[in-house]
Amino acid sequence: MSAIDWGIALVLMLGPLVLIHELGHFVAARLCGVRVLKFSIGFGPTVGIGRWRLAWTRHGTEYVIAWFPIGGFVKMLGEISDDEHPPEVMDAAPDETLRAKPLWQKLFILFAGPGMNLLLPVVIFVGLLAVGLPRPEPVVGLVEPDSPAARAGLAPGDRILDVAGEPVRWWDSVEEAIRTHPGEDVSVRFERDGKEQTVHLALDARSGLNEFGGVHEIGWAGLGHARLRAVVGVPGADTPADRAGLRSGDRVTAVAGAPVDDWEQLASHYAAAGREGSVDLSVERVAPDATESLTLSVPATGSLSALGVVPASVLILRVSPDSPAEKAGLEPGDLLLTADGAPIGSFASFAEMVRSSGGRTLQITVASGGRTRSIAIQPAMLEADNGLGIPEPRYLIGIEAAAASLPGAMGKEIERNPLRSVPKAAGMTYDVTRTFLAGLGKLLTGEVSHKQLSGPIGIAEIAHKAIERGFEAYLSMLVLISINLGVLNLLPIPVLDGGQALLFTIEGVKRSPVSLRTREIVQQVGVTVLVLLMGLAFWNDLSRHLARHWTTLVEWLRPLTGL
Repeated sequence: MSAIDWGIALVLMLGPLVLIHELGHFVAARLCGVRVLKFSIGFGPTVGIGRWRLAWTRHGTEYVIAWFPIGGFVKMLGEISDDEHPPEVMDAAPDETLRAKPLWQKLFILFAGPGMNLLLPVVIFVGLLAVGLPRPEPVVGLVEPDSPAARAGLAPGDRILDVAGEPVRWWDSVEEAIRTHPGEDVSVRFERDGKEQTVHLALDARSGLNEFGGVHEIGWAGLGHARLRAVVGVPGADTPADRAGLRSGDRVTAVAGAPVDDWEQLASHYAAAGREGSVDLSVERVAPDATESLTLSVPATGSLSALGVVPASVLILRVSPDSPAEKAGLEPGDLLLTADGAPIGSFASFAEMVRSSGGRTLQITVASGGRTRSIAIQPAMLEADNGLGIPEPRYLIGIEAAAASLPGAMGKEIERNPLRSVPKAAGMTYDVTRTFLAGLGKLLTGEVSHKQLSGPIGIAEIAHKAIERGFEAYLSMLVLISINLGVLNLLPIPVLDGGQALLFTIEGVKRSPVSLRTREIVQQVGVTVLVLLMGLAFWNDLSRHLARHWTTLVEWLRPLTGL
């Protein structure tokens, strides 16, 4: 990503948030009758060439667009001290100064900025609900072998209606209901072929991760929303599949000429061919230089298990150098079959098992070259991208698996009635804010690493990735950063809105202004705290990039230094 890309992404993400924040202060000040001297979007010199400038004055307020558009400010009359009265506003009435206003108006003006940042997500959610918010439907995409869901008889394509008596509308509600009942027996009502049925799931209790990466006990049913690709694994030698020429990693695209999209279609089409004769499979095989298209004739055995193939849920594509996987002897092309004696039915379940392992040794069964072997592998604490360009420490074994899943059934949540959409949007904003506050608390207590803090470089990376993923991802990230900005400005740190509000409240209680000396000390403390936080965030950004490019730098310096 070039510096220009960074700059554009940063402006597109922070520019609207700064504008809405400062607009809140500006409108509130005007409503309360405070004279606004300057409204600036950005810091530094005014944008302009020669005598032309992006600045104008209207109704006593100077409006400015500056060169560094990732900040801004609203300068109000009397904001600094009672006797601030520049010559150009000698006509201002005494009650036009900020300090002349009652406490509730001062607080209203200060909180209007963060309030607008917290209101913006509500507006965005209302808009998304009006056009349709994409959501995963509660339709089963996969059932892992030998899992509670498999033993209860659930199957891909089942539409979940309620879990433990609680109606579910989207898949995230299904997951939450299952994860919050570890080791319990829960009822699941579902619809299959237009008929409703009810089963009881004896959920397993497993170690899992919460939204902040902490390990805790979760309920596990072996259900997944994503569908399995029709990619086969051939674990054994001298099986019908092996003799027919099938290899681990082959993707079946058609069975007897009938197109195949996912594993369930492959299984049903192959089973329909019966138990006699042979059936042609159209296969795509990834070769080192290109992808081959093959047609293989395989015996009709009635089931894929009898043919000798399994889903390639975790087929190793790459192994990181000097990782636990490399030390244990894992190689690209290896197929992972079991972990601690349980079948590996999906990469998601296996990944969570590794990340929540706490570093304990795992016993893995691996198939390669027609034979299986058992290995012991101990996950190590390594840094991995959290999906936003920010590395976070996780227990990993150092493998990259071939894509084994397809998106599950998706729907749209549409609500155009403002009497329902506004409360729903407010609730969604509240949920995100509550999660952010919980994460902030864990950051302060050390439960979440300080390396999660990002400075301008990190925010630029996050913004760029969100914009690359599309408009919905951009809006989602805009919501998150807007809430962050709103909440952080409410903290009682001097020079932030919350700190200024605290000073005004103290003045209101003691019925006299805080002394200039006290105000200066408080401001210095506030600036120091902010500088330290910004320095830490900036150092995190630099250390991430130095670590990422260290090898390249060393190789570049090697011929110059003769090392």
